[in-house]
Amino acid sequence: MPISKPAPLFLRSTVVVALAAFASGCSSTPPATPGSCENMPYAVHDPAEPVNRGIFAFNRTVDDYALAPIARGYRKLPEMFQSGVHNFVTNFGEPKVFINDLLQGNGERSVTTLGRFVINTTVGIVGLIDVSGKMGIARHESDFGQTFGVWNIAPGPIVELPLFGTGNLRDATGKVVSFAVDPFGSNSDTVETLGTIKTVGGVVDGRAEALPLTDKLQTQADYYVALRDAVAQRRADFVADGKLGAVQDNPQCQEQGAGDE
Repeated sequence: MPISKPAPLFLRSTVVVALAAFASGCSSTPPATPGSCENMPYAVHDPAEPVNRGIFAFNRTVDDYALAPIARGYRKLPEMFQSGVHNFVTNFGEPKVFINDLLQGNGERSVTTLGRFVINTTVGIVGLIDVSGKMGIARHESDFGQTFGVWNIAPGPIVELPLFGTGNLRDATGKVVSFAVDPFGSNSDTVETLGTIKTVGGVVDGRAEALPLTDKLQTQADYYVALRDAVAQRRADFVADGKLGAVQDNPQCQEQGAGDE
């Protein structure tokens, strides 16, 4: 008879609830301005900056000697291979996007996400080919940090997490919740293997996508402050996008964003 393991699950749930409660004990964020392409206002509260800088130094060492070199090598691989990895990673993450669409009360976005996942998982060979994108069904991002922001939970103080980087307490809580939630709910070895591939591929692919931005920020006098503020700005814009709830981005905003990098 299989032996259940309630203790780790209880402990994990307790940590999630505690972090969520701590994050919610702050004032609400202002509502987004629909249709605006301008950057949203944001505030940086970094009371633990000395500690955060110490963790940041560790993270940067790992990045400089491991993640960034691997990401640069990855970008030299054939475009078809990179596209396949990127498509697979994003498709495997669609169930969590779907969950957050529902939690944000955005029915139109949730239908789009579900449709993309079904089409790409079947016709697109477990997501290796973005068939939905070729059909004009645009993908959007959504995570628990964004959901908490849509619920008007304030960002909270800056938290530098080992190996996970800079973010506010709201987003850090969102990451914990994301690890705790398993949309597939399966003990299948195949699903676990695909999940491992997704995790490794996601780390490398995500770091490769961020290279142009981080290379630019590293030229500034204080990389910690530059990266911290850039992340805060992007997350503020991301929450505003969630509150707006548009299925497709404004093309003018996309062109403006592309010029920033």
